[in-house]
Amino acid sequence: MKEPAVSADPTQTLAFDTSCHLFSGCGFPAPGLHSFLFKPLFGDADSNVYFNKTMLLALLGSIIIVAVFWAAFARPKVVPGKLQMIAESGYDFVRRGVVYETIGKKEGEKYVPLVVSLFFFVWMMNLWSIIPIAQFPVTAIISYPVALAAIVYILWVSLTFKRHGFVGAFKNFTGYDKSLGAVLPLSMTIELFSNLLVRPFTHAVRLFANMFAGHTLLLLFTIASWYMLNGIGIAYSAVSFVMVLVMTAFELFIQAVQAYVFVLLTCSFIQGALAESH
Repeated sequence: MKEPAVSADPTQTLAFDTSCHLFSGCGFPAPGLHSFLFKPLFGDADSNVYFNKTMLLALLGSIIIVAVFWAAFARPKVVPGKLQMIAESGYDFVRRGVVYETIGKKEGEKYVPLVVSLFFFVWMMNLWSIIPIAQFPVTAIISYPVALAAIVYILWVSLTFKRHGFVGAFKNFTGYDKSLGAVLPLSMTIELFSNLLVRPFTHAVRLFANMFAGHTLLLLFTIASWYMLNGIGIAYSAVSFVMVLVMTAFELFIQAVQAYVFVLLTCSFIQGALAESH
């Protein structure tokens, strides 16, 4: 039986053996963890000093975002052109629909650049999943959502201490409420664990898990479409290909939703740090 090709080969964008079909004597090359591993484009993986496909996509995505907004606002016009109008609409959506609605206009204005940057970066990293040649969501690698969540976590904790001081921050994180009486120690322990460990963990994993699962399903139906493209299996291949189209459309929706949820939670953390009473 033939071994499925590992996507670590940068030329193997679909992560399966293209010569393997139904009734050809090979098993179904199901996607797995090997579909999320990539050989270094340059550098040495053993020494952990290397540059691979996901790093390249993250770099290109950052350049694209900066280039689009630079082109849109470098010379703003009173009557905006198409690019400026699109950029303004996206910026205004995040500013008014997320930041102002969650944190408030007065307190939230200073955090708009950060939240806008996070939203479009996460969205762009998600979008790579359906872009030809790239065909991989960067956020399906756990280290990227963890790094982004860590930025938010550090900001949230530092803001809490800055706004409330050590005692106030401790009460904030533990949900201190003396009216709870005897159950207060237990409640504070649970709240402390939830706020400082569970919340940042779920912030990262929510994004990662959705993009990991979505890419796996998309890859599964794509491989199945090609694998069954042989003999009577062609009829099943057509059904699988329809599912590829359906999953691609669904992924487009999920990619935007996950970017929105990530920054919405970010603003929720910031709002909690700035709030006067808890």
